Amino acid sequence: MRVAVVGLGAVGGLIAARLARSGIEVCGLARGATLQAVRRDGLQVIEIADGRESRFSAELKVSDDPRDLGTPDVVVLAVKAPALHAVAPSVAALLGEHTSILCAMNGVPWWFFHGLDPALAARRWGSIDPDGSIASQMPVDRVIGSVLHLGASTPAPGVVRLTTPARIIVGEPQGGQSERSHRVADALEVAGFITERAPVIQQEVWLKLWGNMTMNPVSAITGATADRLLDDDLVRGFLSQVMIEAAQIGARIGLPISMTPEARHAITRQIGAAKTSMLQDVEAGRAIELDALVGAVQEIGRVLQVPTPFTDALFGVSRLFARVKGLYPPAPPAQP
Repeated sequence: MRVAVVGLGAVGGLIAARLARSGIEVCGLARGATLQAVRRDGLQVIEIADGRESRFSAELKVSDDPRDLGTPDVVVLAVKAPALHAVAPSVAALLGEHTSILCAMNGVPWWFFHGLDPALAARRWGSIDPDGSIASQMPVDRVIGSVLHLGASTPAPGVVRLTTPARIIVGEPQGGQSERSHRVADALEVAGFITERAPVIQQEVWLKLWGNMTMNPVSAITGATADRLLDDDLVRGFLSQVMIEAAQIGARIGLPISMTPEARHAITRQIGAAKTSMLQDVEAGRAIELDALVGAVQEIGRVLQVPTPFTDALFGVSRLFARVKGLYPPAPPAQP
């Protein structure tokens, strides 16, 4: 198997480094400081487990031009949602006749409704792929879905710091498994990831979204770590109300959630005083994944006529906050 990783941040960098360490041929598409750091020093990984620190590095070919990387068997797409339109042409340039795309991203992806609901799959979603260009360059039939549960950051370009076990769930958008998804899952397992195979990968996508669509934007606005958000009764109650609305939407699209918000909060408490990925993006001055995490849920609710007053409030306040910070596109001009 030959793998190209698009986006060598915390997630993409960890996947690339572990796969390369396991003996798989890996290359990477990167730019700027990350490109220079990996060319100079390789990918540097710091793993913290049971209070002990271990380190390893992985050498791999990197470029900012997909034409330098050849044709891989698998493209691992590991960028933040705001960068998706920009990298889609590069991903398309990497695709050979049988190349698969392992989507390792947060939020509601462009392939989400395929295998769930034909009418919703055919719809143009403004918060996901408004002009259809993502789907046209990265066809759904190439996609293998995945959901990642891990705590990782990039303290410096080309450096990944992992502080939790790394778990990856893999599945086909159309449901079940395939030979290609099994090959990818097997490779990830050999590389050291806790790997699971999902019969309905969208269920796993929605379940993860159910937790991070609230913690991420509220932490970004307040600057608070996860433990402080949950310690405030009023904030925790607001998060729960948004989650109740998202669970109602999930039930309408065939992805019910049996867990209560408080049970999910109890799981989140286990990560302690952690900064969410969106808070890290705000502190670094990077565009935030607001549409993929919150805007998409709000839009789906509107289309399905599920009332979402708490989600609307969360999206509106978070969007304005991000616009003031220059981390979200400005509002369109008012019509006369």
